[in-house]
Amino acid sequence: MKTNSLDFDAQALREKILDLAMRGKLVPQDPNDEPASVLLEKIKAEKAELIKEKKIKKTKPLPPITDDEKPFAIPDSWEWFRLGDILSLENGAIRRGPFGSSLKKAYFVPKSKNTYKVYEQGNAIHKSIDYGNYYISQQKFKELSSFAIRPKDIIISGAGTIGKTYILPTNAPEGVINQALIRVRLNNNLISNEYFLLAFQQKIGLLNKKAKGTAIKNMFSISHMKNDLIWALPPLSEQSRIAAKIAQLFALLRKVETSTQQYAKLQTLLKSKVLDLAMRGKLVKQDPTDEPASVLLEKIKAEKQELIKEKKIKKTKPLPPITDDEKPFDIPDSWEWVRLGDLVAPVEYAMADGPFGSNLKKADYTDQPEVRIVQLSNIGENGWKDNNVKYTTFEHLKLIQRSEVFPGNIVIAKMMPAGRAILIPNKDKKYVLSSDAVKFIPNDLLNKQFLLDAINSNAYRNQVNQKLQGTTRPRTSLKKLKNFILPTPPLEEQERITREISKLLALALM
Repeated sequence: MKTNSLDFDAQALREKILDLAMRGKLVPQDPNDEPASVLLEKIKAEKAELIKEKKIKKTKPLPPITDDEKPFAIPDSWEWFRLGDILSLENGAIRRGPFGSSLKKAYFVPKSKNTYKVYEQGNAIHKSIDYGNYYISQQKFKELSSFAIRPKDIIISGAGTIGKTYILPTNAPEGVINQALIRVRLNNNLISNEYFLLAFQQKIGLLNKKAKGTAIKNMFSISHMKNDLIWALPPLSEQSRIAAKIAQLFALLRKVETSTQQYAKLQTLLKSKVLDLAMRGKLVKQDPTDEPASVLLEKIKAEKQELIKEKKIKKTKPLPPITDDEKPFDIPDSWEWVRLGDLVAPVEYAMADGPFGSNLKKADYTDQPEVRIVQLSNIGENGWKDNNVKYTTFEHLKLIQRSEVFPGNIVIAKMMPAGRAILIPNKDKKYVLSSDAVKFIPNDLLNKQFLLDAINSNAYRNQVNQKLQGTTRPRTSLKKLKNFILPTPPLEEQERITREISKLLALALM
């Protein structure tokens, strides 16, 4: 049986494995292991001796760990600790890179025999390591010696993608870290770098809460990381067993992930091909007894005109006629090309976008499950994605009523993947759009599932992609989405097409 990529969440499994590991439930304990308490006593004794010999400075002790701080039970051979307790006994064992004024581009020099590397965020934290192109002189390196890194040091990204970690390899060139990086130097007689990286990954969510900034997240607090958070310390031998077991499990996950990704690509290609055939009238046969689409469209127009006459809806400016140059391919005689905006239901705000950012700010959010905010991240390739849950209040919804959306409505993404469409599920009390989405309520005389498939087909999406605006964040607009055209078959054929699409795609998921 094939693995359904929609049901496989590799990241959730990784997080579960890490959680079990940090609770002492991933590998068995060995009674012959030297307990972590002995390790901690050794480091205390070593530190006291170095202070006595005046080789290091005496520092204020970290506060004892209270029972209230301990989030869960750990094995008897383990101990809770603060990161400051297990750092290298050198001064400055954890350090953020120098401020920009201490390491400006003006200090950079061409590479030569006597130059030193400047490690940067983005080129010092990946397995295929790229050390970048910036160097400093020997004199400048001496001035910045407290920011120097050496093999086995841990480097942590502190800006952008916060928390990416890397152990500097033995063949890495000498150098210093820049402002966006954090260097951590551990006491390796107490804790292995490999185990610490895994423990750090499990803590990254808590650390990110201390990060600042919106568009680009910036450095979490080193003080918080070192002094406030508590970490679980197993015996040294068990640390190695945990790291080895996680490496084995993560390798298996990567294999499954690769196969599911390849399977997902095949599903996407198949779906694209099926929809393409459907939109060209080549998926099911035409039936000469079907009422032509032209008659269906006249009914929609007549219904709208009657409601305008009765003053139940407002008259709107008609969309421009469709030219032959706009039509990307030929369709059967019983079909018609029509603009999406001409297929809406005759109700107010049948096609509307979300409020501008100033009308739906973080200050308007609530922790209560009141009005679910439909975000770009909810518009998945295969339907609604129930993640990144955010709510606003019932009271605030009154101010942005035009953006309210209801279960069964179609919602289209304005940003990449621009043009992707889903149906709103029936799971939350109420829904409202974010600024990145557009709702589309189709006329009841049409088959809603056919329209959803048509919007997700290349026939429509190609038009969207050809007229995107912006470079960093390409987007479309409500006006453009209204004006893009769809091939529209007779209603009976719409229903036959949706049944055939559903059958073919169901076979692909078996």
